[in-house]
Amino acid sequence: MSDVRIYCCTIKNCKILNNLPSYITPVGLGDNIFPDSWEVEKNGKNISNLNKHYAELTMYYWIWKNKLNKFSQDDFVGTCKHDLLWLDKLYKKKQKKIFTNLNSKLLNINNEAFKNKEIIVPQEIKYTNKTLLQDFTICHGENLMQEVINFLPLEERKPFEDHLKQNILYMGLMFITKKKYFEEYCELIFPWVDICYKYCLENNLCNGYNIRLPVFLAERFSSYWMAKFNNKTVLSFARLGNFHLSNNLNSFINTTKLPFTFYQYPTLYSY
Repeated sequence: MSDVRIYCCTIKNCKILNNLPSYITPVGLGDNIFPDSWEVEKNGKNISNLNKHYAELTMYYWIWKNKLNKFSQDDFVGTCKHDLLWLDKLYKKKQKKIFTNLNSKLLNINNEAFKNKEIIVPQEIKYTNKTLLQDFTICHGENLMQEVINFLPLEERKPFEDHLKQNILYMGLMFITKKKYFEEYCELIFPWVDICYKYCLENNLCNGYNIRLPVFLAERFSSYWMAKFNNKTVLSFARLGNFHLSNNLNSFINTTKLPFTFYQYPTLYSY
């Protein structure tokens, strides 16, 4: 049976991460101090110094350089965030009257997807009146995406452009896939993001909200990369609010195991 390991990134010492299923490993990013039981990206080969620009992408680099060699090619390696957790199925509507807890709805490693799929991707975001390129332009400025597409390998440029003309986005840097594909992803995205970062610095673009322009670009490219897989499955996710993330509450109880908390989930987006 394939192994499953999901790395959960955070720049905060969130106590809720100590209560998640054992297949989820917390990874501390940035300069804060984290529990000894956690993984920390500064331990090993890393680009932690770029975290303010690359965000969770620095964890992907850390996994690539320090952890992938411990897995076989068919093992599953995935990611999530301290406030963004995988659910075990695909929900089309909010679950408003479910009297169970969030913990019971989290992804189970016995999910059928691990038996016959190559990648698990997050429930998509649908834009109703704009394309992915138009949305990126509104949020981050004109012409940037058109410029950095030219930094990609030639064979990736046109397919990526075509993806940006669509209105379906696989959200963020969040997926679970076999080791061999995780490795291919890293080998493709990091050379490109590094060039994009250099371009952004040279043109004084990493300011204010756009301080994380490299990871915003990576999010769009990651969506394209996920969409390319034919043999994939889609699962919902839960975005945790202040209640679940409260360190005060989690010092006394596991908030994911409290009843009546699933009404907030799944997290559905439509723009």
